Amino acid sequence: MSLTVGEADPATTCYHCGNPVPAGAPWSISLDECTHPLCCPGCEAVAHAIVDGGLASYYRFRTELPERPDERQAVKAETWAVFDDPGLQRQFVHDDTDDATVHATLAVDGITCAACAWLIEHRLNDLEGVTSSAVNLSHHRVRVAWDPARLKLSRILAEMAGIGYSAQPYEPDAAQQRLQFEERMNIRRLIVAAVGMAQVMMFSIPIYVAGPGEISEDFYALFHWLSFALATPVVFFSAMPFFRNAVRDLRARVLGMDVPVSIAIGGAYLASGYAVLSGTGEVYFDSVAMFTFFLLFGRYVEARARRRSGHTGNALAGALPLSAVRLEANGEERILPASELAAGDRVLIRPGHGVPADGVIEEGESSLDESMLTGEYLPVTRRIGDSVTGGSQNIESPLVVRVTHAGKEARVASIVDLTDRAFASRPRLAQMAARMSHLFVLRLLVVTACVTTAWWFIDPSRMLWVMLSVLVVTCPCALALATPTALTAGHGQLRRRGILITRADAIESLSQVDRVIFDKTGTLTCGEMQLIDTRPLGELSAERARLIGAALEAHSEHPIARAFRPWREATVDASDRNSRTGQGVEGTIDGQRWRLGRADFAAADHDLTTPDDGQWLLLSENGEPRAWFALRDRLRDDAAQTIAELMARGIRVELLSGDTSDAVRSMAEQLGLDTWHAGVSPEGKLERIRQCQAAGEKVAMIGDGINDVPVLAGADVSIAMNGATDLARTSADAVLLSPRLMRIVEAIEVARATRRIMRQNMIWSVCYNFSALPLAAIGIVPPWVAALGMSGSSLVVVGNALRLNRFRLRPSQPPGRDAQMVNA
Repeated sequence: MSLTVGEADPATTCYHCGNPVPAGAPWSISLDECTHPLCCPGCEAVAHAIVDGGLASYYRFRTELPERPDERQAVKAETWAVFDDPGLQRQFVHDDTDDATVHATLAVDGITCAACAWLIEHRLNDLEGVTSSAVNLSHHRVRVAWDPARLKLSRILAEMAGIGYSAQPYEPDAAQQRLQFEERMNIRRLIVAAVGMAQVMMFSIPIYVAGPGEISEDFYALFHWLSFALATPVVFFSAMPFFRNAVRDLRARVLGMDVPVSIAIGGAYLASGYAVLSGTGEVYFDSVAMFTFFLLFGRYVEARARRRSGHTGNALAGALPLSAVRLEANGEERILPASELAAGDRVLIRPGHGVPADGVIEEGESSLDESMLTGEYLPVTRRIGDSVTGGSQNIESPLVVRVTHAGKEARVASIVDLTDRAFASRPRLAQMAARMSHLFVLRLLVVTACVTTAWWFIDPSRMLWVMLSVLVVTCPCALALATPTALTAGHGQLRRRGILITRADAIESLSQVDRVIFDKTGTLTCGEMQLIDTRPLGELSAERARLIGAALEAHSEHPIARAFRPWREATVDASDRNSRTGQGVEGTIDGQRWRLGRADFAAADHDLTTPDDGQWLLLSENGEPRAWFALRDRLRDDAAQTIAELMARGIRVELLSGDTSDAVRSMAEQLGLDTWHAGVSPEGKLERIRQCQAAGEKVAMIGDGINDVPVLAGADVSIAMNGATDLARTSADAVLLSPRLMRIVEAIEVARATRRIMRQNMIWSVCYNFSALPLAAIGIVPPWVAALGMSGSSLVVVGNALRLNRFRLRPSQPPGRDAQMVNA
């Protein structure tokens, strides 16, 4: 059916895109002896290109109007030139084995119907050098093959953009390809097992329900042979992973859960096959097919759940865009692969484009979407001097960014590495479950041997199916899945909330926290220190004092150093610099030894008091005081709410800081904290944590600086802030990717829920196995019921773990009541 302008108002509707046509618009296209109005020169150019190229049938046979292309996508072919880079093409362009052509799969935006596919294929096939193209309507992808000696990929992408279909290379990573292949194979095995089970049951049910003499011996034999033929592909194709894994486990001298599964399936199949061939004995092909199907189904559901929870991490691994626009020294723009960027490069980031590397804004102001990294869905404003993270999206205005970290050094790469480190080990509860599963398999085999021997003397005719029932019903699948599924769901829930777990036992430790200790600067405060007052002592001018302070702090990552950056000048440089953790910095300027920091550090021989309340630093020359600096830092917006929520959950909170008593007392009063300590060195902080631990408390430490590293390492669980130093992030058990402190409350609640579900799963698995074993051993449970019970127990475990995907932060309770609940 054709869709023409006659179906709408031809005076107001564009023939190409369907948008309103401005009054007096001069653009039109002639087709089938009719003149059709167009809304803009862009539609006129595309429509004439379609008709002049012999593709007028597109308008005759399309079923709906296409989505109007975004004007920002109407770019020149030069924009796509980056995809002609040989290094970049190696990632997604593949050589054809039979000739000199290459092929690539492109992800296409804007495909709505078969007419879109027809237009894309015909437009590409008309290009000189394209040998074939095929559109996948289901996944909105096109596979195109071309001769690279005659045609460039950029021309293909530009042609598709020219007709309104933006495309980019589609190339999943090796892990994703492997997962997709495994998923396809699992689905095929599941289908074969389902069909085999249904057909075998069709031939088995008449045998079960028929009375004596109702079915002749010939039909018995026919049904058995048909069941034998149908069960064979189920065993040798669908159940093959069980046998392969069992052989692998036995070679490694490990008793995995696939060992009893393989014994049950293989034993039942061989015994039934012998019964059919010899004409004596019972057959269990229905139990074999049913057991295989339900076990495969349970594992498929579990794998889907794990893959769904892992999608965020996989997306994060590909968060950095493929290309970047680098600004050369002469001001020219050069498009190149983002992997070729280096520290010091200046890149242009247009609206709608991704940030290709970590850096600092040199020109422009815009809003950035950092939701993939932080879990915060509201855009954040970034200005000149602010840091931007690779993988975030620019929304409003163009930015010029000076690259600080690119490629594998970017923050996204470090986040992926930390995530991999977390999954490389397992927490104590998971290790215990794995040991229990191994020991359970060993004892199960011993018990099965004893039960089989007993039934040999009781009733040899029932011995085989009782043995199968015992092996099947007590298979420790649920026990093996109890903790991995809950951990995977818990990690995924935390990651979506902007909390990155870097060590495996962090979730368990978080769930048992009794006391949370906060650092002050950069943790409860924003870490954006400002120098608000300078008070010289003696002849030193305020301007000179600030220049000296900036020189001493020039190479420091501490938040205090940022307050002096506006006064940094190359003419004033400090040599022999030395940083004293928790006290200050010192260095030599013009032959004089200067110190900046706490008064007892800068001028130890003088008994000085700060001029006023607040945070003050003293500048000294050769031990003599020269100037006071007043600093101010803004409290985080949700600091008070976070502390209140923690206390409402029965968790004790305290403030531990190296700042002056006046500054710490003032902040503690604002936050409603009764427990605080000021002027504490890193050694003193560590000692305080050990005191709390000696009292039997589980302590969580929240910090962000290099001076917090020993304390973070000494706590039961440590959390680094989003702006923490690299060393602090790698030393911590968890990292906040979001600037919101309330994420700490959410992390504790998710950790508690994860641990609770792990315990529920383990209790359920153990109770199920110990209650089902006696029933199977005394011959009450037939093999097909055993298969249902085993699969059902695994699905219960998986379903219980998936409840974490719907986790919501519960309302806080009054401190007394919540404390009672926690203690209970």
